Amino acid sequence: MVIEQLATSLLEPIESLLEHLWLSEQLAHNTLESYRRDLTKIAYRLQLKHLDWYSVDAISLADSIFVEKEKPSSQARALSACKRLFQWLQEYNRRPDLPTEQLQMPKKGRHLPDIISETQINTLLAAPDIHSPHGLRDKALLEVIYATGLRVSEAVNLHLNEIDLQNGLLSTIGKGNKQRMVPLGEEAVDWLQQYFLQARPILLKGRACDAVFVSQKKTAMTRQLAWMIVSKYASEAGIRHLSPHGLRHAFATHLVNHGADLRVVQLLLGHADIGTTQIYTHVANERLKQIVHQHHPRG
Repeated sequence: MVIEQLATSLLEPIESLLEHLWLSEQLAHNTLESYRRDLTKIAYRLQLKHLDWYSVDAISLADSIFVEKEKPSSQARALSACKRLFQWLQEYNRRPDLPTEQLQMPKKGRHLPDIISETQINTLLAAPDIHSPHGLRDKALLEVIYATGLRVSEAVNLHLNEIDLQNGLLSTIGKGNKQRMVPLGEEAVDWLQQYFLQARPILLKGRACDAVFVSQKKTAMTRQLAWMIVSKYASEAGIRHLSPHGLRHAFATHLVNHGADLRVVQLLLGHADIGTTQIYTHVANERLKQIVHQHHPRG
């Protein structure tokens, strides 16, 4: 079913809310699309029950959100989107009550990121063929993400004026439109310099582009291409299911393993809440348990 098949009473509030969020909060495109997907999914279920956002009660809404076949994380995301929608409807006097008020977030177990060892990362970083322009670009991309913990969207949106090779820093705009400075480290600086001198001009073939990482189309690299690059070299390195976000996890985990203060890691990752960063202490503890289990005579 395509979105146009939704009744106006279901579709119009979704689009109006998204426009409101874009204008008032400047939410990122990906965040808005996530809201659209979740709200559209719930809207389809309401339509099958001959209900809409104005007539649904708490019980029917709960039945549409807490579908048994879905993961708790998906249910929680859908509930969060619905809360935003009904708060907006109430604020603008389009509905007097909040059917989400009594609905609780589903309980979900703590999901720890996969533990990627430093040896595996070294194998990954050695995988690109640095003698080709594409390989040198890929090498620089992998080094930068691992050195800085950037989100994939932050990495592909980097501009030349946001890189300070002399001082080993980069500036990025993260979630919530917040700017942060992140140190690059010597390895990343070195590979960026080589990429800028030896590969990027060949890839661009004289065309102007202010993006740091470029594609063979002579434009900024897309998120999808960055994912493909990481997946390709992870496969060659024998690492299963590694994404750019997995490199971000590795960056944070290895910092904590080497004694970095959690507040510093929070700043580097651009986390608004220290609680989000604390998961990496659990990852580090799990790694310690594995080491003891493997190597201690009574492990």
